[in-house]
Order: sequence, then structure tokens, then C-alpha cells
Amino acid sequence: SCSSDAFVDAVAQGGVITFDCGPAPVTITLTETAKVFNDTGPEIVIDGDAKVTLDGDGRHRILYMNTCDQGQVWTTPRCDNQDHPRLTVQNLTFINGNAAGEAPEGSGGAIFVRGGRFKIVNCRFFNNRCDGTGPDVGGAAVRVFDQHDDQPVYVVASTFGGRSDLGNIGSNGGGLSSIGVSFTVLNTVMSHNQAIGNGANPQRDGTPGGGSGGAIYNDGNTFTLNLCGSRLTDNTANEGGGAIFYVSNDRSGSLRIEDSVLRDNPELGFRTLPGIFALAGETVYIDSVIE
Repeated sequence: SCSSDAFVDAVAQGGVITFDCGPAPVTITLTETAKVFNDTGPEIVIDGDAKVTLDGDGRHRILYMNTCDQGQVWTTPRCDNQDHPRLTVQNLTFINGNAAGEAPEGSGGAIFVRGGRFKIVNCRFFNNRCDGTGPDVGGAAVRVFDQHDDQPVYVVASTFGGRSDLGNIGSNGGGLSSIGVSFTVLNTVMSHNQAIGNGANPQRDGTPGGGSGGAIYNDGNTFTLNLCGSRLTDNTANEGGGAIFYVSNDRSGSLRIEDSVLRDNPELGFRTLPGIFALAGETVYIDSVIE
């Protein structure tokens, strides 16, 4: 059956998860967060066949995977660097997820992932939320930590926001957020997402912190952000990087934007290019519009 309980149970069992809900589009309103157990899989695929919407009802996160959460079973002595579970979400819509006040750290309104591998293919993220303040809080839609051997998270042919009434909103990184994790974003639309924190990172005295990377927030040392064939427009940030905040603290990371359009992504604070704040060892912009 296409119910909250059935979905939560299927995710707990792992493997390849599909839906038999009939030919018409369906929305499944979740009464609790679906959680991956680390001793299932190792391949876990959730495929909505472009018909299924998962709704957090504005009350909780939608999907959670954490290889370092003992409650989800520890499976290796290096939970921060193991190759499984390998989670793929595809052909799904995630709406109304809300991680505000939830562990860990109030981040990842629709999806929180730590460890293993993670991929997003042909998914949509609308009206998801995370905590609205905090210097390292982020990912109103998606928050990721600790991918195996520092391999990138792939985000392919997906939409984050898209209209003024569908944007994802959080302290930092309305669409995507990470610390020390690489992203490869291909043929994706990110618009009308907001970073609404105040005080940046590290936070200014007297402020709660946050407010950077309206669409994407990346922080850490050696990691990459590769953006290709994508369109980022009308995202906003209260502090730095209306579209993208990218900081490699030791300047060992790289930012590459190719065949993409970044336009009308205002920030109220700081930038290195319109809509972008980047501190990197290498920045590469090829055949892209940035204005």
C-alpha cells in the first residue's frame, strides 16, 4: 500500500524500493521520518517513477541516512568513510520537509545523509525547511557529510524550488549544503531558494550566524563543486553568495562552473562575483553566464 507506514517500513528493509499506487500521481504524507538502516542494501534505490510525492507535512524530515548513528546500526570501524549504504533517490518529489529542531543539527529538511554514497536523479524539492539560523546549519532541501573516499554526490536533472512559492528556506544553502563533501550538479534548476540566517560564519558578535549560499553552501578543505548545464536564478542570501557560497579553508578545493546560467541571485552581504562567494585553490568558469 502507498501509506506512510509502508514507505517507512520499506526504507528500513533497504534494497530497491518502488511504488504500486496505480497510474495516477500520488502524494504520501509521512507521519514520521523514513530512516535507512546501515546493515541493509548495500545498494538502496528509491524510485518514484515520476508519480510519487513524499510530503513531510511541515513537521519532520522526510529521509535520513547516517552511518555514524548507532541507532541505525554501526557496520564498520570507520563509519565516516565506508562505501555503503549506497543510496539513490530518483524520480521523486520531496515537499514540506522540516528539520527545524531535529537532530542532527536541524539540517537537511527533506534529506540528511552522512557516510556511504548518495545520488539524486530527476527529483524535485519544494517548500522544504531547516533551522533558520546558525553558522553551520544548512540544507533546507539536502544536507550531506562524509562520502566514501571523498567521492562526489551527484545531483542530476533535478529541480530545487523553481517558482517563488516553491523555494526551500534555511539558515544556509537553501538547496544543497555540506561540510567537506563534493557535489557534481548536472542539468539542474535551482531558483527561489533562500539562506535566511544572520551573521555569517564565523558568526559576528551578537548574531546567531548563517545567511550564506541561497542555493548551494559548501565549506571545508579539500572538496570540489562542479556545476554543468544548470540554471541558478532568483536565489537570495542575507549574507554571502546569493546563489553559491564555496569556501575551501586551506584553498585545496576547486569550483568549476560550465555551460550554466547564474542570474539575479542577490546577496545583502559579500560576494566575489554576482551571486557567488568563492575562496578556492582554483576557480574555473567556462561558457557560462554569471550576472
